[in-house]
Amino acid sequence: METLWAPWRMAYIDKSGAAPDAPETPGCVFCAAAAAPPAADRRNLVLRRAPDVFVILNRYPYNSGHLMIVPYRHLADVTALTPAERDGLMVELQAMVALLTAVYHPQGFNAGMNLGTAAGAGIADHLHLHLVPRWAGDTNFMPVVGETKVLPESLEQTYDRLAAALAAGSA
Repeated sequence: METLWAPWRMAYIDKSGAAPDAPETPGCVFCAAAAAPPAADRRNLVLRRAPDVFVILNRYPYNSGHLMIVPYRHLADVTALTPAERDGLMVELQAMVALLTAVYHPQGFNAGMNLGTAAGAGIADHLHLHLVPRWAGDTNFMPVVGETKVLPESLEQTYDRLAAALAAGSA
């Protein structure tokens, strides 16, 4: 039997919620990432900042390229979004679908929100929209039976690929 090492997932498995080498920041991880200076965007996995929302990679991705679009404003209730926040979510969703299509060539996408803990939200108090690129057969025995996802690249590699494509005008 081969051993698959993914030590960065321990924070998720033990439910601490903290990224392995993230600075200790009390409160919301999304608010902390948004408040950090742009010079820290790569470390915080913030891919793009728009006027009312920002795009961040998921630290515990289902697939390479799994990202989230997050309003800057800390809110949990989707009905409380301003028109600008609502529109910003959709504008960035379109742009990120184009970006991920150009970089990863997925065969489909899952896009959605888990509203509330009962609906599966890991961070229920700060609304965010997930975008997950999908390929035929990307759910195999590893995640289904072994409850382990195998990703072909690190988060930093994913970030660098997407940031380079953004800089080149792919979205």
